[in-house]
Amino acid sequence: MSDEPIALGKALASFDALWSPRIVTRVNDYDVRVAKVDGEHIWHAHDDTDEFFLVIDGELHISLREPTGRRTVVLPQGSAFTVPRGVEHKPSAPSGAAILMFEPTGTATVGDRHEEVPSHVDATTGHALHS
Repeated sequence: MSDEPIALGKALASFDALWSPRIVTRVNDYDVRVAKVDGEHIWHAHDDTDEFFLVIDGELHISLREPTGRRTVVLPQGSAFTVPRGVEHKPSAPSGAAILMFEPTGTATVGDRHEEVPSHVDATTGHALHS
C-alpha cells in the first residue's frame, strides 16, 4: 500500500472495467475499494460481514430483501449506507456511479450466497490498483 495520499479521482481514472473493484488501501484487516458501476449487479449476501458503500459520483440504488419485505435505498452522490451482514441485496446504478466500499480483506464481491454470476459482473476479492 502507498504511504502517499490517494487521489480517488485518479484511482478511478486508471481503469475502465465495471463492477470490478480496485483496492486503494487497507485499514487493519479491511480493504478500501473503489469501483465504477453501471446497470445491475446480482442478488447476493455476505453471511459474516456488513458491507459499506459510499457514493463518490452518480447515484447508487441498493435493493434489500429484509424480513419485513423488499425495499430500495437510493444513495445520491456523497451518501453512505451499510448493508447488514446476512441481508440479501442487489446494487444497481441506472445512470452509472463511482463508489467506495469498505469490507474485510478477501471478501468476495458476489458474497457467500448469490444467484448466477453474469459476464458483466467480476466475481473477485478485489484487484490491485495500478495508478
